[in-house]
Amino acid sequence: MPGIDDVARLAGVSTATVSRALSGNGPVSQSTRARVVQAATDLGYVVSSNASSLASGRTRNIGAVVPHLNRWFFTSVIEGAERVLLRRGYDLTLYNLSGDGDERQRVFEHHLLRNRVDAVFAVSLELAEQEVSRLLALGKPLVGVGGPLPGVSTLRIDDVAVAHLATDHLISLGHRHIAHIGASHEFDLDFHIPTSRRLGYEQALAEAGIAVDERLHRAADFTLPGGYEAAKQLLGTPHERPTAIFAASDEMAIGAILAARDLGLSVPRDVSVIGIDDHPLAEFFGLSTVAQHPVAQGEHAAEILLAALDASRRGGAAGRPDPVSHVAPADLIVRSSTAVHP
Repeated sequence: MPGIDDVARLAGVSTATVSRALSGNGPVSQSTRARVVQAATDLGYVVSSNASSLASGRTRNIGAVVPHLNRWFFTSVIEGAERVLLRRGYDLTLYNLSGDGDERQRVFEHHLLRNRVDAVFAVSLELAEQEVSRLLALGKPLVGVGGPLPGVSTLRIDDVAVAHLATDHLISLGHRHIAHIGASHEFDLDFHIPTSRRLGYEQALAEAGIAVDERLHRAADFTLPGGYEAAKQLLGTPHERPTAIFAASDEMAIGAILAARDLGLSVPRDVSVIGIDDHPLAEFFGLSTVAQHPVAQGEHAAEILLAALDASRRGGAAGRPDPVSHVAPADLIVRSSTAVHP
């Protein structure tokens, strides 16, 4: 099996240059790097991950912490992050915290702290101050996706703004009797995303001079069955029936469409429906929505994390960039589930 000496001899450089060129650590010109990569390819040389870790003090492994694995948003964020990390030669270790509190404690007090990962990103998880401080004290860069974390760079959409945008779309179509399927305290998620989306809904109504009617709010659990049950309650009484529904997630909005059809109603003739996400099923159901692009969020989060790792490697603790809150873009997508109020 060819070794690093063979690559150095074929490329006409030192073994130290080969190491820098293949690891990405240290200055090497583009032409030299290309020559080294070509020599390694020709010889079939593969960098030893163990040797690389010992030499650099890094594992080239990133930890991702998520609250669930059975939700489309979380897996989409991971998919985007993994694309970027694989291109940069990093592995990804996934920690699913859907279990009990002891499981979360083990992840943060043992797995993430035993030098198994170089950095961590948390998806839609509010981290305790102690969890954040432990990771930062060990020099492990940390990025949060989904909401603010004190002292940590984060990436999120503006949940108030996207809910306002969705509701305003219904108002612009002439709807005044607009219901909202959101969440109760029981179903509130980390960072209180449902609360923020209800606030955006209420702000849009107030700006249009429409009074908030508590009878037009139903709580659900951000799932399709939950949206279905909530919509059946809202649409089941003809004289109080709303002309439009804003659901705080696409899955609940799709549940609302199915409930309307089961009640003999036409979407959008009898009731318009809009959600948030741009779930893979949204286009199939003709659902108008506000797309939050979770794959792109994952890619951006990984880039932020790798930039923090590079800065840390160059300058140690003094080289860490100041935490920045990044707002991810979101776009209104109008499909056939919303129409002008007749």
